[in-house]
Amino acid sequence: MPKLKTHSGAKKRFKLTKNGKVKRAHAFKRHILNKKDTKRKRALRKAAYADKTNMKALKLLMPFK
Repeated sequence: MPKLKTHSGAKKRFKLTKNGKVKRAHAFKRHILNKKDTKRKRALRKAAYADKTNMKALKLLMPFK
């Protein structure tokens, strides 16, 4: 069997919590920010959790986390 490797993109974008949930950042916060209102931009700063339907795939991408 070849060595298992962690997916580079996944390790930069996701963190695993102690309870096994996958923590992620919100999208739509990089550019074109002047048309988005302050309340929306402030809400996008907060972390979110990956959906349970994607959890299995994400954990396969990060076997050592």
